[in-house]
Amino acid sequence: MTHAAFAANAVAVVTGAASGIGLAAAHRFASLGMKVVLADRKGERLAEAARAVGETSPNGAEGVLACATDVSELEALEALQEEVIERFGKVHVLMNNAGIQPGSALFGPLENWERVMAVNLGGVINGTRVFGPAMIAHGEPGLIINTGSKQGITTPPGDPAYNVAKAAVKAFSEALEHELRNTPACRIAAHLLIPGFVHTGLTANGRTEKPEAAWTPEQTVDFMMDSIARGDFYILCPDNDVSRELDEKRIFWAAGDIVENRPPLSRWHPDHAEAFRTYLTQDRARQ
Repeated sequence: MTHAAFAANAVAVVTGAASGIGLAAAHRFASLGMKVVLADRKGERLAEAARAVGETSPNGAEGVLACATDVSELEALEALQEEVIERFGKVHVLMNNAGIQPGSALFGPLENWERVMAVNLGGVINGTRVFGPAMIAHGEPGLIINTGSKQGITTPPGDPAYNVAKAAVKAFSEALEHELRNTPACRIAAHLLIPGFVHTGLTANGRTEKPEAAWTPEQTVDFMMDSIARGDFYILCPDNDVSRELDEKRIFWAAGDIVENRPPLSRWHPDHAEAFRTYLTQDRARQ
């Protein structure tokens, strides 16, 4: 059963909507008859995305609004909310999806750290704080969907700024859901989308063809919609290479670094890498 927030003529706001998972979500929401707001950086890509989503929507172009928005700026999101309310009124679905991944190193350029934190974390916090109170107040069913990452859970080496931001998105989203479910008469729920390997502009690295291991953005959105219908908070997506079972084992091992007092990131530690490989071959029920 589809969640009540995905009703015809309800309003969805999607950040990072000009491509990838955000664009796939915008198409899906529009196909349900929802009015859809696409927020992304200014440019032809955003305009083209809005035109394409308008073709998907039974409401046509009248059911779509494209807004150039820098989610790292609180004032930009406040302006976005004003424009959305003026055009469509109440917001029922907020998908804080905008993200960047320029790469980072612990002692590398500070600019990369600042920009990743401002967009990947600040955009989620700003979007929720700007739109959330009015969504709670209108009393109708609604959703706040925050796009996280498995890198924010198992924190593999290689891109610490991205990992830190996505780990914070996980913690923020958990706190948000706790707050919402303990707010009297609140009909808004939060969900954390945790994509697997998805072929998008963020992950393509110059590739034009989808790798066999990757899911498409559309597959990811399909999984997201099914998970929300089930009431899942953690939307842990597999892909064509990594199963749910493997994800669970990696997550349990990462938590075990604390419980077992192993070195951090022990999967990649020479003294523990072999034990991790052995662990992967074992039945998790016996752990």
